[in-house]
Amino acid sequence: MLAGALALATPGAALADWPPSKGTQGSTKQTGSSNAGTLISKVTYSGSVHPSGSKTVIQPVTNWTPPACWYEPRSVAEFKKHVETMYEETINTPGQANYAKAAVGEFRNLYKDGDYEDYNADQADDGNWWVAVQNPDRLDDPASMQCSRLPFWVPNNEAPGVDQAVTPQVLAESAYNQIRLPDTKVTLAPLQVTKVNLPTWAWLDKAEFKEVSVTASLDVAGINIQATTTAKPVALKLEPGTADAQTYPTSGDCTLNTDGSIGEPYVKGKAEKTPPCGIKYLRSSGSGTYKLRATITWQINWTGTGGTGGELPDGTFGATQDITVQEIQAVNR
Repeated sequence: MLAGALALATPGAALADWPPSKGTQGSTKQTGSSNAGTLISKVTYSGSVHPSGSKTVIQPVTNWTPPACWYEPRSVAEFKKHVETMYEETINTPGQANYAKAAVGEFRNLYKDGDYEDYNADQADDGNWWVAVQNPDRLDDPASMQCSRLPFWVPNNEAPGVDQAVTPQVLAESAYNQIRLPDTKVTLAPLQVTKVNLPTWAWLDKAEFKEVSVTASLDVAGINIQATTTAKPVALKLEPGTADAQTYPTSGDCTLNTDGSIGEPYVKGKAEKTPPCGIKYLRSSGSGTYKLRATITWQINWTGTGGTGGELPDGTFGATQDITVQEIQAVNR
């Protein structure tokens, strides 16, 4: 009956969404795990953090995803307060199902009067409780329930002994999708309206489009670690929105210049030249427009506590721009 017992992680949590269906829970004393009931992480983020619900989220180029859950420490006092609050809220909620009350009561007894005594209060200075937490960006993802082990005790200076225990790399990975990307669009010349068979130049200026970083930090129960994840734009891919077009280069992939920019700004006198990064439409868009998609590839690196660091999978983010392509009108005399 313990599955879902931790779902009431904070005061005011919606009881209507808890507990899960009866008959799905096993005996935790036999399995040592719970299939639900993780807490929200105490990791904080700073730097270029995207607003909640933002659509400017970097998409990994591989099937890798940031972690959906991990394990974090809690002091004896924090863990005790959480469990006691959860217990009081459950048993005092009018109309709460008896099996829900029993589940929370069994969970509480395990740490208060069962396998442990008063949440290990007599060992408060000698260790911490480790609990499953959810990535705030993936609360609705079923994978966030994969950290299914019940809270467990870890003495000071000992490893938690679980693969998903929080580390600088876990923090770096959790910061991956927290990064807020610049709103800068690709600069085009001609802008928005071009002519059939006339090369359109495209570029990203280094001063306007530069690397961004997010730092993820965890300072709880005497454990203080952090990691900074940095995204650097390294390439631009152009997709014209029609098969009747030619990209420069042919692949449509514009790489980074030595000064950190992408492409080359158009200046007067280059109209007949081939742009290093650009596009040429071969047919008019008629009364409509073409959807030019510009996708930036971001190179992701991280550094963390204790001299840790490394690379994470490249990410991409794309946006579309409306392009009107007109026929060049000739006048016969």
